Amino acid sequence: MMIATLESVLLLDEAEHLARIIVQSEEAVEYRTCYNRLRQDQEAQSLIARFTGMKERYEEVQRFGKYHPDFSAVTRQIRELKRELDVHEAVAAFKKAENAMQKLLDEVSVILGREISPAVKVPTGNPYFDSMSCGTGCGSGGSCGCKKTG
Repeated sequence: MMIATLESVLLLDEAEHLARIIVQSEEAVEYRTCYNRLRQDQEAQSLIARFTGMKERYEEVQRFGKYHPDFSAVTRQIRELKRELDVHEAVAAFKKAENAMQKLLDEVSVILGREISPAVKVPTGNPYFDSMSCGTGCGSGGSCGCKKTG
C-alpha cells in the first residue's frame, strides 16, 4: 500500500503541469489539427480503408510467399496503394505532425531519464535517443541497440 507523501503529491502536480505544457505546445496543436483534417478528408479515409483491406490480403499472401499465385499482383498493388497514401496531402501532413510530436515526447523522456542517471533506459524507438539513454549497456548484450560496455 502506497501512502501519499507531500513529495509524491507535489511530483504529480508537476507532472500534470508538464503534461498541460506539452498539450499546449505547437507540436501538439499541429498534431490535433492534422489529425482532425485527416479524419474529415473523405478521399484520405477511402484510401486508408482500401489500404487496410489490401494489407490484410497482402498478409494472407505473405504466408505462402512467392509461391502464392497472387503474390506478384498483390505485392505490386500494396506498394502502389502505399505510395498513393504517402503522397496524399492530408496523410503526409499528419505523418509529419505525428513525427514532430513523437520527437518532442522522446526528447522529454530522455531529459527526464538523464536527470535521474545517464544509465536509465528510456526506449523511444528512435536510435538517436535510444543510444543516448542506454549508453552504459542494458544487460541484453546489445540486442536492444545500445552499446555494450565492460
